[in-house]
Amino acid sequence: MIEPLRVLQTKPLLTASIPIKVPREDIHKVMGPGLAELKAVVTVQNVAIVGPWFTHHLRNPGEVFDFEICLPVATPVAPVNRVKPGQWSAMKIVQTTYHGGYEGLGSAWGEFMGTIKAAGHRTADGLYESYDVGPEASTDPSAWRTVLSRELVET
Repeated sequence: MIEPLRVLQTKPLLTASIPIKVPREDIHKVMGPGLAELKAVVTVQNVAIVGPWFTHHLRNPGEVFDFEICLPVATPVAPVNRVKPGQWSAMKIVQTTYHGGYEGLGSAWGEFMGTIKAAGHRTADGLYESYDVGPEASTDPSAWRTVLSRELVET
């Protein structure tokens, strides 16, 4: 289930990120280890995390996922191995929240994209998923919340 669309303006946000490019079927193999690596580097550098972790898919996912695992941070991180400093730009986005387990994200994205199109919005390539409530907070997948976002293109 997804919530109604929200349109909002974001502010710039410093990030620590790890770029990853993997076949679709390997996403579950790289997500947890990548997030753990990212959190370890941020912790060692004593950089504060200022919100939920998220992924930024550089282009719409197909057979290959080309994305970044990101943590919003209070101050820039120093690059270490795969970890890079970055920034989420200010942008106008359309957003919804999906309620449920990760296995339903594909269907949620399809519903979200259909709702965006029906509302007459145009979006840029790429997407964002923010993991607000997940397995670390609840063992019940129906309690999980994933925020889905797309950048809007002005017409």
